[in-house]
Amino acid sequence: MSITDPYQAYRQNQVQTLSQEKLVLMLYDGALRFCRQGLAAMEKRDYAGANGSLCRAQDILSELMVNLNRDVGEIADNLYKLYDFMYRHLVQANVKKSAVMVQEVMDLLQQLRDTWEEATRIYHSHDYRTRVGMNRQG
Repeated sequence: MSITDPYQAYRQNQVQTLSQEKLVLMLYDGALRFCRQGLAAMEKRDYAGANGSLCRAQDILSELMVNLNRDVGEIADNLYKLYDFMYRHLVQANVKKSAVMVQEVMDLLQQLRDTWEEATRIYHSHDYRTRVGMNRQG
């Protein structure tokens, strides 16, 4: 399948070459953006628009759940449960047209996003390679 739109080809290439850390950050940003759009649509009583935006945020949460490596232990399991909670909360917010529930999800997403960004920054600012033999006296 060829892509004829150069902008679409650029975006696809950009996503495919991102590091895992940046891709997760991009997913958090997208979920937050769609939640904000959903809230704005709710305020205008554009329930079809709110539904579309909140469903896209749910899709991103699904993507985060599916791609989470649950073999790494308790932290991954807890993160999965948090994603699942946010997903279900958005479903209910969409059904009830509850701006409060959407805001609750946004608050959690923002905290996760900020934590992920800080963890990535710390990880990349340290040299974690082993230094075998560097401290030996010769």
